[in-house]
Amino acid sequence: MTDRNHADLRQGIVDTCKEMNRNGLNQGTSGNLSHRIPNGMLITPTSLPYERMRPEDIVAMDFAANYQGNHRPSSEWRFHRDILRARDDINVVLHTHSTFSTILAVHERGIPCFHYMVAVAGGNDIRCSPYACFGTQALSDYAVNALEGRNACLLGHHGLIVTAQTFEKALWLAVEVETLAKMYVHALAIGEPPRLSETDMAQVHEQMKRMGYGQAPDLDDVGDVPRAMPQSKLASH
Repeated sequence: MTDRNHADLRQGIVDTCKEMNRNGLNQGTSGNLSHRIPNGMLITPTSLPYERMRPEDIVAMDFAANYQGNHRPSSEWRFHRDILRARDDINVVLHTHSTFSTILAVHERGIPCFHYMVAVAGGNDIRCSPYACFGTQALSDYAVNALEGRNACLLGHHGLIVTAQTFEKALWLAVEVETLAKMYVHALAIGEPPRLSETDMAQVHEQMKRMGYGQAPDLDDVGDVPRAMPQSKLASH
């Protein structure tokens, strides 16, 4: 582990943290962010406001919990480490106390498939883990379990975790989940909204998978599939 390496990742952490504040996902010194490096991670320091954070403040930490840097790592380093160790398909762990996600979390309530966009988190719902005190191994264990087969979960009486391959995707997913949480909280004012069926959600997952390859085929086999055309031909239509 070399403390001064990974300059681009350090800057990426700082930039993403500031974007979290600009997007209203975070406030004060709550929340934290990490990115995988060989045999460990870079993670935000504890108790340092994002607006004062600089790349050299980011803490390098190996998976044996040894760290290097000018500050101590975030108090939530355990679940960052354990999630990265458990999930070799992701590089970024983002944690925030965003308002509507936390409103649901304090009621120990996840987000069901009331809206098709729940599928962006990887499953048919977004789970809420049981409560455990911040910074503990129990909280980390709950988080890892709640994220099984998912890229987002709520932490009971606490907040939100999202995972992704890049900073950009993690920030996007955090905004999407917070938006879903806001919609669900408002929908509950009328009553528990009906849920999409497993068949509905299977179709959504398939459509999203296909869109990920740059196309959105019509699943009703109507044949209405967008196709790229040369500019000269497009202009003549």
